[in-house]
Amino acid sequence: MERTRFGGLVLSQSYNCVRHGMVQKLDQKLPVANEYLLLSGGVREGVVDIDLDELNVYARGTDYDMDFTLLVPALKLHDRNQPVTLDMRHSALCHSWLSLRLFDEGTISKWKDCCTIVDHINGATNYFFSPTKVADWFYESISIVLSEIQKKPQRGMPKVEKVEKNGTIISIILGVGSSRMLYDIVPVVSFKGWPAVAQSWLMENHFWDGKITEEEVISGFYLVPACSYKGKKDNEWRLSFARSEVQLKKCISSSLMQAYQACKAIIIKLLSRPKAISPYHLRSMMLWACDRLPASYLAQEDYAAHFLLGLIDDLQHCLVNKMCPNYFIPQCNMLEHLSEDTVMLHARKLSSVRSDPAEHLRTAIEHVKAANRLTLELQRRGSTTSIPSPQSDGGDPNQPDDRLAKKLQQLVTENPGKSISVFINPDDVTRPHFRIDDKFF
Repeated sequence: MERTRFGGLVLSQSYNCVRHGMVQKLDQKLPVANEYLLLSGGVREGVVDIDLDELNVYARGTDYDMDFTLLVPALKLHDRNQPVTLDMRHSALCHSWLSLRLFDEGTISKWKDCCTIVDHINGATNYFFSPTKVADWFYESISIVLSEIQKKPQRGMPKVEKVEKNGTIISIILGVGSSRMLYDIVPVVSFKGWPAVAQSWLMENHFWDGKITEEEVISGFYLVPACSYKGKKDNEWRLSFARSEVQLKKCISSSLMQAYQACKAIIIKLLSRPKAISPYHLRSMMLWACDRLPASYLAQEDYAAHFLLGLIDDLQHCLVNKMCPNYFIPQCNMLEHLSEDTVMLHARKLSSVRSDPAEHLRTAIEHVKAANRLTLELQRRGSTTSIPSPQSDGGDPNQPDDRLAKKLQQLVTENPGKSISVFINPDDVTRPHFRIDDKFF
């Protein structure tokens, strides 16, 4: 079991009811010695690159108080000393099919009911690990385990308030004392090492060079159950670098993380329909900004407002150009599938934010405060047990607050028509504030 800190929250015992030891007893499918990655923030918060279209809408304060994402390996491929080559012949970039021919006969026998079968002309049969079938099996297994636990409740065991399957994700809300904890459980395939398709990324210079070791960054990756826009849902998995992102976050300044949290709070509400931009896109843009800009500039403690305006400009630029490269596989454009109408709709919405960012931030802050008030009220009605304050992907200190909104308003007022963007040279504030390619508006 891997104890991973992310966003200031640590692994707790409240998800023990879904530990693989209990699911393992059903049909011995899961690896006996398994490793989990627990991330603070649910899938809807953008902690992993999974499409949000099929997820039910949960509201902080109304439905839950704290949210987590738990990656549970169904299969593991470890101890490889060379780059991992995946079968991408049938898939878009950043995606792959997974043949069980990489595994032994025992593994194939266990999992073949969760595979799609392809018969070759020569008579050989190939079993491809199916993300949809694995998710169905996992949901059924967890439901059985939770049902058995509820028949014989033990003291201190969390109360299961909701279990739902959202596409290939299993969402569980647990009552722990007077707090409700949302767990988005994602069945994954875990790899040690680094994929060959991302090998060239290691050759480039990055903001984390010298701060953490390459071995920490490339210790492993995952396949998560998500397909490309035109991909085959039953066969296609998406590459995820969640383990690496945990390490990279250590190198991002608190002021940039605060700006990211604020921008995320704005876009989650504003750009929620139609689904096109997710917090994961914003996270990728932030990592690109870290690579692009001087470390001395990004280290400025009082520049959160500058960074927020820059992230909005970056997002606008990505929308207008319909281009958002995956940070680890830059040749993969995560916005390529969007229609021109969709990107322009969101670009217009974002223009309204850029014209009055302070007001939009205050609205987002009020949503956060309202959710927190509702949580505290529910806790007062419940028990007096000390419960941590609701936190998200950046931890409580990085949540947007009124001070940032005031600083933002001051910055816009004092620099009419000037750029305060991380997209262009931060030392040059002589140009109009909105840039698309080489045109300024």
